[in-house]
Amino acid sequence: MLINYILKEIHAQKETGVAKDLRGAFISAINTFAESAFNNTSLEYLESGSILFIFKISEIKSRDSGLKEPIIMYGLVDKKKKNPDKLVKKFFETAEPILELFNQRYYNTDFTELNQFGSFLDEIKAFFE
Repeated sequence: MLINYILKEIHAQKETGVAKDLRGAFISAINTFAESAFNNTSLEYLESGSILFIFKISEIKSRDSGLKEPIIMYGLVDKKKKNPDKLVKKFFETAEPILELFNQRYYNTDFTELNQFGSFLDEIKAFFE
């Protein structure tokens, strides 16, 4: 995980105890399965109980690779009887400009230098203030 920002703690998130380091791999595996099984259709969200797990997948090129690599922005939302499609739409409206800015700032940089991404947390906070 390059950057972590918690907008609001949700009760169910504390109870699950899911390892944060495994989320990216989980999303990537699920998305690869969906693309293979459903003719290149990418998943947008998964529901589990009262939690909506929404993710936006993009690509970015690193300096040390000729191929683009996936970059995943995700959010956990407490859906509480709200329309999941509305929550997904709102998440995507917020995620898209953040991913675009990240891509502009870090396109063709060395991704092995993880410290460079820490300052982007301030950019994320600015989107929510």
